[in-house]
Amino acid sequence: MNEKLNAYIENLKKERVAVLGLGISNAALLRFLKEAGTKEVVAFDKNDTDALRAAAKEYQAQGLICNAVLGAGYLDTLAEGEFDRIFKSPVIRPDLPQIQDAVSKGAVLTSEMEAFMSMCPCKMYAITGSDGKTTTTTLVSKLLEKHFTGSPDTKIWLGGNIGTPLIAQIGNIRETDRVVLELSSFQLMTLSVSPHVAVITNITPNHLDVHKDYQEYIDAKCRIYAMRPDCRVVLNAGCPETLEIGMDLIDAGRKVDWFSAKLPTMSYPEGFGRMAYYMNEWIFVKGEGENLSLAREHMLLPGIHNVENLMAAVLACGEEVTEEDVVQVAASFGGVAHRLELVRKIHGVPYYNSSIDSSPNRTINALSVFKGNVVLIAGGKDKGIPYDAIGPALAEKVKTLILIGPTAEKIENALRACDPSGTVKVIHCETYPEAVQCAYEAAVPGDTVLLSPASTSFDRFKNFEERGNVFKDLVLQLPS
Repeated sequence: MNEKLNAYIENLKKERVAVLGLGISNAALLRFLKEAGTKEVVAFDKNDTDALRAAAKEYQAQGLICNAVLGAGYLDTLAEGEFDRIFKSPVIRPDLPQIQDAVSKGAVLTSEMEAFMSMCPCKMYAITGSDGKTTTTTLVSKLLEKHFTGSPDTKIWLGGNIGTPLIAQIGNIRETDRVVLELSSFQLMTLSVSPHVAVITNITPNHLDVHKDYQEYIDAKCRIYAMRPDCRVVLNAGCPETLEIGMDLIDAGRKVDWFSAKLPTMSYPEGFGRMAYYMNEWIFVKGEGENLSLAREHMLLPGIHNVENLMAAVLACGEEVTEEDVVQVAASFGGVAHRLELVRKIHGVPYYNSSIDSSPNRTINALSVFKGNVVLIAGGKDKGIPYDAIGPALAEKVKTLILIGPTAEKIENALRACDPSGTVKVIHCETYPEAVQCAYEAAVPGDTVLLSPASTSFDRFKNFEERGNVFKDLVLQLPS
């Protein structure tokens, strides 16, 4: 019996609840609140479209909400509602005056993720970071699934910013199960619960169109471990930000597990946990009496960044999985959709979809996989981050750069700073069909066509998945 779930439900039966955001991300939350017998639920959303009004009407008909407040000024009456609990969608800033006014009057600000984690009865693994968190999260879940295969008492649940909302399954999760979560900075900003094991893959400037500054973004990432003193922390020793975070933790008396392809063999001073590093085409994990080695050639995922993702995953669940589990997963896991996903080959030219690459650092990692002669499609929505760092990788690896979207000029300027003679050909396009056609015409045998936008998708798509699927459809339509 899940006592934490029962206690949470008992409180909801007496509460008036506001749900901020009526989109897909909160649909499972609304159903949970109804099944829990919540006293009253009112939804708020800044949009006021025909589709959203129809959805709100349907939610009311199903008894999921009592009322919906839509459109401009949607939060103006929030504090007057005398709500006991306010659930906000991840992208809504918690410091909006209307929200703070309601909190000052006694409302508890929370989220679907915080609610789930506070009720979860089993061991939780959580992964965040600017890059690689989805792949690392998936690797953790696959390692645990491999280890617990055949065990009827342990099921692995995957959720958070990946998969389906786990709050819909909270009643089915047992104490002997394992939960693996991918968490974004938006989900972490107000989180007051930490997992048993936390991983930060790296931290680089990201989402500065939502976060007020880089420090707030870093602080949000650190909340993943901050609420549980005994949370085991896995950090990237090759990233300056996470290295500093880890050293502060060690100074505070906490242990840290380190990974980095750059780490050499070294001793383990007090405060250090295990270490994972890469040397001479081998992956090593050492420390605290545990040793593991894996030849790089036995790993299916391409790229050194994925070597680091595997290292992080092994450190995260190394207390439970075996070396054989690691070997089998490394040899069989080929990656997640939209992450260096091979779409097809045409006349000897491979076409890769890496639509997930929404920052310059992601595109740098993607380009590192290839020796050169890349026909790169890049550009998208500008989220207020610098692009200077991408210039050297573009100059070194790219043959033809096809640009589309608001960040096109920033990306071209970064390239030209490293390629003043114009060796790399630059083409500007207005649409994705035009961009894919240009790539098709530019590529010759021995080249590689890569979609790696280095920008978010929201200038013309709902999300990076839609962008990647459009690219794949266009590539599949090209003549062979």
